[in-house]
Amino acid sequence: MNRFSYARPDDLAGAVAHAAQPSARIIAGGTNLIDLMKYNVERPVRLIDITRLPGLNAIEPTESGSLRIGALVTNGTVAYDDRVVARYPLLASAILAGASPQLRNAATTGGNLLQRTRCYYFYDSGTACNKREPGSGCPAIGGVNRIHAILGTSEHCIATHPSDMCVSLAALAATVHVTGPNGERAIPFADFHRLPGDHPERDTTLEDGEIVTAVELPPDDFSAHFSYLKLRDRLSYAFALVSVAAALDLEGNTIRTARIALGGVAHKPWRLRAAEDALSGRPAISESFARAAEHLLSGAKGFGHNDFKIGLARQAIVRALEQATAGTPQSQTDKRIR
Repeated sequence: MNRFSYARPDDLAGAVAHAAQPSARIIAGGTNLIDLMKYNVERPVRLIDITRLPGLNAIEPTESGSLRIGALVTNGTVAYDDRVVARYPLLASAILAGASPQLRNAATTGGNLLQRTRCYYFYDSGTACNKREPGSGCPAIGGVNRIHAILGTSEHCIATHPSDMCVSLAALAATVHVTGPNGERAIPFADFHRLPGDHPERDTTLEDGEIVTAVELPPDDFSAHFSYLKLRDRLSYAFALVSVAAALDLEGNTIRTARIALGGVAHKPWRLRAAEDALSGRPAISESFARAAEHLLSGAKGFGHNDFKIGLARQAIVRALEQATAGTPQSQTDKRIR
């Protein structure tokens, strides 16, 4: 681990000023950043501790009926908040599917959005990695790539985004609020994370010095028909091979609105509006769900070891939508798939 300076500003303006300096990194829970520093993947010159900033650690309703979650609210607090459980159970379920209780009690909402890939090569500073060192190459392409992406890849990177929480936020069409040197702005969740393209080192659309301050959940009601289905190598703490956040608004057995987002398959949570629109007005049956899966996985490409993910994702999408239709969401305590 390299030497670094440490600052703990008293207000948001001070934090933004520190964050705008070269090689500065924001730290709160530290559940990902500290590991990356130990592995010499991240080598910040400055750490900016925002844990004492006022106004970022509350869950509050807004006048428009949405729910605003401060960036410093822990994942554990969000998962068990009565308002979240009642109105956004998909989010609560996704958080409980990820990490361990100890990590959920330390990890923050803002930090979860910014966690980095678990690609083997990214974590190994002795190997090439375009995400860690642009232009050095991507050994996952043609290498060991069982956990890697099948959608939205580029010739420079096939890493996946690791968050469960973010998959549900994508399905719920959340908004990310940030503050930076140029003031405040609101970023639709679909625009917050990036595909790798020619710059896989950039995970998000944040500008220099910008700090996540909150996530806002819209007032749409998907509390009755939802499911977060996570498929992984073991039932205990593990990252997703494929995950599906599914939410439906039904009138009888007809779909009025559908929301579907995938995790473990791309550089960002994968949501495709065309797949959701294709379900509108259709009966909530397996045949409709299979067509939606084909839309979502259009263009999917395996790289050898991860070819199985395409078929796995297709089945998982149908199963998650069936669970949502029946109002029997996947249990995050008894993880056997019903």
